Amino acid sequence: MSAGTAGALGISALAPELGAMSIPAKIDPGGDAAQPQTAAPAASGNDLFYRDDWLGAPWVKPETALLIHGNDESSVSWFGWIPRMAQEFRLLRPDLPGFGNSPIPQNFEWSMPSLATTLARLLDRLGVDSAHIIGAKTGGAIGMQFAADYPQRTRTLTIVSGPVTRVSSGIAFSASSSTSQQRRLGTSASKELVEYWDSMMGSTKPQTRTGIAKVEAALNMESVLPRIAAPTLVITTDRSALQSVETVLRYQQKIANSRLLVLPSDAYHVAVIKPDECVSNVLSFIKETKRSA
Repeated sequence: MSAGTAGALGISALAPELGAMSIPAKIDPGGDAAQPQTAAPAASGNDLFYRDDWLGAPWVKPETALLIHGNDESSVSWFGWIPRMAQEFRLLRPDLPGFGNSPIPQNFEWSMPSLATTLARLLDRLGVDSAHIIGAKTGGAIGMQFAADYPQRTRTLTIVSGPVTRVSSGIAFSASSSTSQQRRLGTSASKELVEYWDSMMGSTKPQTRTGIAKVEAALNMESVLPRIAAPTLVITTDRSALQSVETVLRYQQKIANSRLLVLPSDAYHVAVIKPDECVSNVLSFIKETKRSA
């Protein structure tokens, strides 16, 4: 079957180039065999792995939402969003360079603008003019950069627990441990979920850790915030160890057309812990934005 057919039916596939015949994909610890999997060539000629989900009617041409995962994760992190979100939008879930099934392109520049450009080139290769941009944690910061650099390609922006300045590595970016996972996933996380996250985070390549550490060390999105023109939804939790509600409110107010949603939880990876609530609010936000427009 073609890559498009595989995506519509929810079949795992890996195509070395767009339009190529699909072949079964090799799934790593950060993968999910139940979801469509397709690879598209990155700018350097290497393959950028992504998942392409559409669960609606096959004759409908939906708008696209680009889901950007966080550090030490992969596109599988969005598993809880797929059942409902993919009935309304075509979901593109790339593995960022070096994460999951994506290699690190040769001479890749580890910076926020470079990561945003990599995603823009993926949209180019898929023929997607614009998309709803959704990012969690570090992916939220990348989403901010994308929205600022590519305003015409950003229909809406959703930032889920995304920091704007460097966060202590002891809180957010340390290697997996019982303490860091409790901060990340909260006290309600099951033992199985914690173990899965430990496995996924532990599979991150050393070269990738070194590269993304450079991005995190230089993280400062303050100058980016005023350049974001797209309607923006910022989501955080009331007891996040990553950043206080006051901190998030301060940066959210610097985004002109934005609103803040605070969900009750002691986790900061709310995209995973409360996927249904996040999806419900994101869908409502996008629909309201369309009505306003």
